Amino acid sequence: MRYTGPKVRLSRRAGVPLTRKAVRYFEQRPYPPGEHGRKTSRRTTGDYGLRLMEKQKLRWYYDVSERQLRRYWDLAVRKPGASGAELVTLLETRLASVVLRAGLAPSIYAARQYVNHGHIAVDGRKVDIPSYLVKPGQVITVRERSRRMQPFVAAAEGIHADDRIAPYLSVDHADLRITLTHRPEREQITIPVDEQLVVEFYSR
Repeated sequence: MRYTGPKVRLSRRAGVPLTRKAVRYFEQRPYPPGEHGRKTSRRTTGDYGLRLMEKQKLRWYYDVSERQLRRYWDLAVRKPGASGAELVTLLETRLASVVLRAGLAPSIYAARQYVNHGHIAVDGRKVDIPSYLVKPGQVITVRERSRRMQPFVAAAEGIHADDRIAPYLSVDHADLRITLTHRPEREQITIPVDEQLVVEFYSR
């Protein structure tokens, strides 16, 4: 199941801010949540616990369920490249991830909601599945009827955009238009996760 509780709580459990909003809260409370959070030491975690936490961080970062992540892992190990890099690339080409990376949404949760509610089109056709895997050359746009909504008016002004757009995306914020120019390479993806530990978790 996907986690639906307070999102900042996940960042405190993970030990790193997983969303932009969490950065400020995490600076105020950089310890795990709960009654004994201040007394908890992450350094005492064993090898299994470290690998499990990296896997959980990857899940939470992309807002996917355990079942979904396992499915992506099964796809990744069938590909010829490094399994960890392939796993991250697959997660990065999910439609919700592309919408977030392009700066059309403030968080992965908002990106998922925009897709679920039918505001996003791929090559001119509505796609309401956040896990849809975008292929190089495909064009993602905000549907015409949704463009006057406040979140997309803000996105058109570049409010949610990173200082540097992901190099595998071509983005026109004013036109609310994204093109995946090529398949992301691992070194082009910045995430607070060591995917090698995830590989070790699934390979144990």
